[in-house]
Amino acid sequence: MSILKSLLAGDKRAIAQTISMVENDIDTAILERIFRHTGRAYHVGITGPPGAGKSTLVNAISKRLLKKNKKIGIIAVDPTSPFSGGALLGDRVRMTDLALHENIFIRSMASRGSLGGLAQATKDAALVLDAAGMDYILIETIGVGQVELDIAEVCDTTVVVLVPESGDSIQAMKAGLLEIADIMVVNKGDREGCERLVTELKFALEMREQKSGWPYPIMKTTATKDEGIEELVSAVESHAGHLVKTGSLEKERKSKLLLRVHELIEQKIRLHLRESFIRENELVKLVDRIYKRQLSPYRVAERITKELVRSSR
Repeated sequence: MSILKSLLAGDKRAIAQTISMVENDIDTAILERIFRHTGRAYHVGITGPPGAGKSTLVNAISKRLLKKNKKIGIIAVDPTSPFSGGALLGDRVRMTDLALHENIFIRSMASRGSLGGLAQATKDAALVLDAAGMDYILIETIGVGQVELDIAEVCDTTVVVLVPESGDSIQAMKAGLLEIADIMVVNKGDREGCERLVTELKFALEMREQKSGWPYPIMKTTATKDEGIEELVSAVESHAGHLVKTGSLEKERKSKLLLRVHELIEQKIRLHLRESFIRENELVKLVDRIYKRQLSPYRVAERITKELVRSSR
């Protein structure tokens, strides 16, 4: 059986091999072959500041979904190792009891210093899991940087997780996390300050609710005790139902596909630039002339763009 057939049949080894091939640029063409088999999985992003208990929450949500006979793919975006360039695998130790379950596939992926958002490989891995027949794909972010905001460009439902520590809600607002949240979770809900944080979040989300018609639920959970998890899963299902009912799911997915096409076009152009100009040292020569003020960077950019357009015809 070919790796493609094995992947589409949900074989874990084939899933792992395909993600590795894509991640290491060994066979990115396989994404073209599997694309028509995607679009069925529901993507849920779990994000928030470090120490909010996101991994424990993902663990608890997955167990609840398994009871509903769902197939789940988990992508855990970890900090990049400075030595290997791979994921540090920090919190994934807590998921070892899930990894052996036949209906779960877990992959840790390095952020690879992707300051502009999710690493390319993370988005491709989600596509692979979709083709493999997963019902839900949970993407957990590392908890720092722009990657938290860009999770909303990939996922259908974004869950922002906070804890009742002083100033957490203010930091979330400053980081723009509340702008991408579909569901707010106050985890470690047995700690002091939980009710105060819930009240602050209600005030912060009031304006968004009026504009969209979605109530933006604020859930209290204690993931280590499995408290509030059933309600959280119900909220995710309710949001999915809301998106389908209002027609927003199709509209938002088309919008995200448009962003993806733009992103891929930019990547192709950058690659073409490297091959055409950097190889021949042309760009370095042009920079010398820009430095001497013989040319402006605007004129150079316009010239290169026109050359690219001409060469593509």
